[in-house]
Amino acid sequence: MPIKPLQSEQELLAKVAKGDEYAFGLLYNQYNKKVFGFALQLLNSEILAEEVMQVTMLKLWQMEEGLNAIQNLDAYLRVTSRNISYNMLRRLKLEQNASEALGREWLEEHNETEEQIILKDTKKILEEAIEALPPQQKLVYQLCHQQGMKYEEAAKQLNLSPLSVQTYMKLALRFLRAYISKRTDVAALLIIFKLF
Repeated sequence: MPIKPLQSEQELLAKVAKGDEYAFGLLYNQYNKKVFGFALQLLNSEILAEEVMQVTMLKLWQMEEGLNAIQNLDAYLRVTSRNISYNMLRRLKLEQNASEALGREWLEEHNETEEQIILKDTKKILEEAIEALPPQQKLVYQLCHQQGMKYEEAAKQLNLSPLSVQTYMKLALRFLRAYISKRTDVAALLIIFKLF
């Protein structure tokens, strides 16, 4: 939905800076697909591009008074999403390298029977962790992570804003990581997160 001529981009940014959710919704609807498309070109992953788009829009919302300094919103969102994408790629590469190194080390120390037992135990712990999530976080986790819904789809289904869905998802993942890491070793944790 294009921004109405009566409300310029600068006027909307000024309103968003004051916490106007409706104005933010207009900007969100105007730019979310553009940011998603740009991130998708960089990342070649719809899931990662969706996350970049959500984080970019969340940063925009959280800027408050800093929004008044933005002269070209399109350029600002492009640079922000590019930086988030590059940071994500760096983080993923580091995680992949660490995962491969730990995986090799772990395989040298464990046999297949041990692996099957650890995998079974870790899956059980993950299921327990999911059951221990607060209801809203559990529902968002199941929709987005287990059923593969995008944040926007889950938001529509749950009558929540996409930002709320993203927040619930982050809280759920943080809880699950903490819950599982307290109950398993690092190698098992890496295996389980590759499976799910």
